Amino acid sequence: MNKIRFCQFCESYTLKELCGRCGEQTVINAPQKYSRDETVAYYRRQIKRTLIDKMISA
Repeated sequence: MNKIRFCQFCESYTLKELCGRCGEQTVINAPQKYSRDETVAYYRRQIKRTLIDKMISA
């Protein structure tokens, strides 16, 4: 769970292998370019928090 994934059917982003909206298989998305209207910032921050928590608890 360290890559942002993309559902090609409903065009949504997630961290899971199966889409929460339609239940289809997701694919690992290419790294996103930075933009002010970033659509995947929430997931990027969630991954970063998870990694930091693992480092602190180790």
